[in-house]
Amino acid sequence: MATNPRVTQGTLNRVRTSVVIPAFTNLNVQASYMGKQMARLNFEGNFSDLIGTATGAVESDEPYVFASLSISLLRTQSLASQWLEQVQAGSGMGDVTSYSDSKAFDAITLNNCVVQSIDPGAWDGTDPVVRVTLRGTFIVNNNLWNL
Repeated sequence: MATNPRVTQGTLNRVRTSVVIPAFTNLNVQASYMGKQMARLNFEGNFSDLIGTATGAVESDEPYVFASLSISLLRTQSLASQWLEQVQAGSGMGDVTSYSDSKAFDAITLNNCVVQSIDPGAWDGTDPVVRVTLRGTFIVNNNLWNL
């Protein structure tokens, strides 16, 4: 007889999302500075490739993948302008750590980040968001270094 394991589903916390830039702490972003879409992280590319051979396939693991972190800043607050001022001086951010909306999901650090783009959004009085997109590398397959 099967029984319901009653696994706790967890909780999302909408105000937990944040982005921390140790080299530029004035650009740190907390939930109060974000629009409804808050932040989104996207890994780009394969963590590993499977390369065909004459009789099967071989695995070829990547040591890193690129990742993009998109942050929806509120144009109605000065933080969005501070980001724009920063890219006018320089777009390199160094390491960036992002925290999700769940304490069960570990923080993710991207290395060697740059500000890839800033989209000031529509200035029509209906959308308060400035979209900042960071791009960096995410280390994967650490066991590759254990020759």
